[in-house]
Amino acid sequence: MTRIFACHTGIGPIVTGKALVAADNFSARYDLDRIKGVFSRPQHLLFGQSYKDKVLVLNTAKGGVATAWMLNEMVAREVAPKALVLNSANTILAQGAAMANMTLVDRFVDGDITKLIKTGQIIRIDPKAGNIQITSSLSSAR
Repeated sequence: MTRIFACHTGIGPIVTGKALVAADNFSARYDLDRIKGVFSRPQHLLFGQSYKDKVLVLNTAKGGVATAWMLNEMVAREVAPKALVLNSANTILAQGAAMANMTLVDRFVDGDITKLIKTGQIIRIDPKAGNIQITSSLSSAR
């Protein structure tokens, strides 16, 4: 069954990818090993997991201006997530995603997006239309 969730109009291209989900916050500076492509802060719920080419589904953005240039650096080195799907973003993260041409959406009508999507599901994000679509169930995403 296909599910579509409405959100605020986002930025970046349409992308499809495998979700990596946690009810945790996001900082490119403090949470990630940007060389190895894994979550590196031991307290993060995704500690040790690879974010490379995943659609990160997380609670909210945290941190400051360093995140903006770090997203661009990660894309340039091809060690970046495909997209960021957040309950709420901040202007600094939005600027960084725009500079990196990384897809970013937030503010979902249906509630907490970290409870609506599961790790491993394939989702399609259409930032201009302001929606994401689950295109596969967990069993077919493996």
